[in-house]
Amino acid sequence: MAMEVTQVLLNAQSVDSTVRKHAEETLKQFQEQNLPGFLLSLSGELASEEKPVDSRKLAGLILKNALDAKEQHRKFELVQRWLSLDMVVKAQIKTCLLQTLSSLASDARSTASQVIAKVASIELPQKQWPELIGSLLSNIHQVPAHVKQATLETLGYLCEEVSPDVVDQDQVNKILTAVVQGMNAEEGNNDVRLAATQALYNALGFAHANFNNDMERDFIMRVVCEATLSPEVKIRQAAFECLVSISSTYYEKLAPYIQDIFNITAKAVKEDVEPVALQAIEFWSSICDEEIDILEDYGGDFTADSDVPCYYFIKQALPALVPMLLETLLKQEEDQDQDEGAWNLAMAGGTCLGLVARTVGDDIVPLVMPFIQENIAKPDWRQREAATYAFGSILEGPSPDKLTPLVNVALNFMLTALTKDPNSHVKDTTAWTLGRIFEFLHGSTVETPIITPANCQLIITVLLQRMKDAPNVAEKACGALYFLAQGYEDVGASSPLTPYFQEIVQSLLTVTHREDAGESRLRTAAYETLNEVVRCSTDETAPMVLQLAPIIMTELHQTLEGTKLSSDEREKQSELQGLLCGCLQVIIQKLGSSEATKFVFMQYADQIMSLFLRVFACRSATVHEEAILAIGALAYATGPDFAKYMPEFYKYLEMGLQNFEEYQVCAVTVGVVGDVCRALEDKILPYCDGIMTQLLKDLSSNQLHRSVKPPIFSCLGDIALAIGENFEKYLMYAMPMLQSAAELSAHTSGADDEMIEYTNLLRNGILEAYSGIFQGFKNSPKTQLLIPCAPHILQFLDSIYMEKDMDDVVMKTAIGVLGDLADTLGSNAGSLIQQSLSSKDFLNECLSSDDHLIKESAEWAKLAISRAISV
Repeated sequence: MAMEVTQVLLNAQSVDSTVRKHAEETLKQFQEQNLPGFLLSLSGELASEEKPVDSRKLAGLILKNALDAKEQHRKFELVQRWLSLDMVVKAQIKTCLLQTLSSLASDARSTASQVIAKVASIELPQKQWPELIGSLLSNIHQVPAHVKQATLETLGYLCEEVSPDVVDQDQVNKILTAVVQGMNAEEGNNDVRLAATQALYNALGFAHANFNNDMERDFIMRVVCEATLSPEVKIRQAAFECLVSISSTYYEKLAPYIQDIFNITAKAVKEDVEPVALQAIEFWSSICDEEIDILEDYGGDFTADSDVPCYYFIKQALPALVPMLLETLLKQEEDQDQDEGAWNLAMAGGTCLGLVARTVGDDIVPLVMPFIQENIAKPDWRQREAATYAFGSILEGPSPDKLTPLVNVALNFMLTALTKDPNSHVKDTTAWTLGRIFEFLHGSTVETPIITPANCQLIITVLLQRMKDAPNVAEKACGALYFLAQGYEDVGASSPLTPYFQEIVQSLLTVTHREDAGESRLRTAAYETLNEVVRCSTDETAPMVLQLAPIIMTELHQTLEGTKLSSDEREKQSELQGLLCGCLQVIIQKLGSSEATKFVFMQYADQIMSLFLRVFACRSATVHEEAILAIGALAYATGPDFAKYMPEFYKYLEMGLQNFEEYQVCAVTVGVVGDVCRALEDKILPYCDGIMTQLLKDLSSNQLHRSVKPPIFSCLGDIALAIGENFEKYLMYAMPMLQSAAELSAHTSGADDEMIEYTNLLRNGILEAYSGIFQGFKNSPKTQLLIPCAPHILQFLDSIYMEKDMDDVVMKTAIGVLGDLADTLGSNAGSLIQQSLSSKDFLNECLSSDDHLIKESAEWAKLAISRAISV
């Protein structure tokens, strides 16, 4: 069955594209015509020591891709395909794979390790290949070091691919024993030690029982800590990665070791090479994340029996931890501001300092201030930048009372530094710090304002001036202006920014036209800031926003003129169109929100819509996400008049709903269908068959990302509300779907937090659908069509009430549905509600809720129910 594939595999890697394409075609045909033979040939190639390494490596890679894929539905198909292969063929392939682990070629061994783990991830859950782990463990005692190394690597991949519940504890213990022995300092071979340390990283999720046993935990921790002192850099780095993982997975077990870990990490941060030092800082960042979560979940009030106590490791380590982190801030790199993905010791230290500030609040301030005061005016730029970075890092966490006096002193100093400091790094960090000041200490909720009539003009002048600076500084200046504008969002009629509005808008538009606006995300930042300035503007500046509309429209029009673009240019064009559509969306929302401006703005509606349609036409396969969002805003603003655009717009709406691949586009389109329904009401009717068909298809598809399903259910409610009793013809399709989804989402026992959160989104979508349907049919002679659904809906409400894991949003929607049921069905629902298990308790609970929205819904529901019962 197997065939000679060496030459084809080598040709598939040829530089000559004709040779390469022909080889790829041959492989594809072989796979389609004879899958078992194809897989056998590849595994034989991988296992054969006579073959060239390049062909063996590619053979292994193709094998791996035949077992796994990124898309869920494709992955499922590949798993089923493997499971249905002949047992004899699979056994031969697996023998070849295991044999490859003793190959002398490291690339072949490593590829085989990954393929074995993929096969295991398919077979172990099916109770197949039970002998695998045993045979791997027997390899560990082999003499050649390379076999040991490959086997440990395989165990590591296996733990990454397989979920802990398919491996029984006895085997877990054996795996951990083998891995920890491999990590031991006595192990003479560094490759083996490294493979073992990396394997432990993946196996930690399996070790819960072992971490509950003091002796075993002590042993594992000792071996990990010893490995952080290995002479080999990669081993030290891998050992610290294990510590980082332990800090989040086993936080509550760390107390006995924390002092030793502090000493190890402090030494690494001070003396070790950057990759190791970064992981040592990451350990403390991870501890901060844990403690921030615990303190948020429990709101700081711990009772004696609290099940997740906070150990306050950060608070205890503060006096030593803060100086260590401040020291790292002085290790900047010369060009870090230019490099988008830069990450170095100084940045990691500053990030960790910020997390420490969020963990301990006010306590950090006295520890950092002396460092700032000492370095802020030093001749060496590194000291000035580090001091500024330290200040910016501690602005989130401590109380405004503690920070405001300091900021008041620092503000003028920083504005001067931003104008006059000769060093670009210092200006970059200063502008970033100003942005943080405005983000956390400026706004309607802050009692003592830091921005006053006295300094407002100076702040704006300096920020606008810095927008002409190097791209990285200009980008941070835009960011600072963004938060400055945001802080004035709720000022009412008059904003302190009004006198400068024209100048701000003009400066931002100038930035978007800079030759170098593509660097440091500058153009994007300028548009985001422009949007925020418009969004937070008041009625006083509406005429200026109105003047901005045709300017942005002209710019969008210009992006549509370019012909014959290279793929790189097309991507840039698409990105720019996205920014401009986003800007128009904000302008539409702003001007559409008051009658006076809306009337004047409507003169542009036709032109804007035709621009959006042209943006769609630029793209062959996908619908432009920002354009579709902007159209949603336009629909909301134009109301029933939007109907004239529907004949042309509909095909793009349908394209968006069919876009399973880019599920965000699909989700956004579903939201826009809701906007259009609210705008058009029953004028949407001619398009409903097509929309409903597509939505029901989306709901029953297993290819569409699950996050899109809750909004689709809500959308069914929007449609029903818009077309009222005309929804009748869809009931026979929509109701069974709602019912089965409701049954699935009723019970969450044993689910994790993420699943419970998703379930609540799903419940809310389902309830919004019911609510829209019931409100849509109200006062129609056809309401009796809904009576058969009532018992099931009440049962759904009972079961989610009993589960006790509803969030506030679901609670409000659920009590609303109970009211809608009574309101629409009247006496037909009255008796059913009286008989239902928990309606009364649920209503009383909502009536006494602290959340005024829940209370309001409940009071309305109570009224509707009492009317229904008294009839």
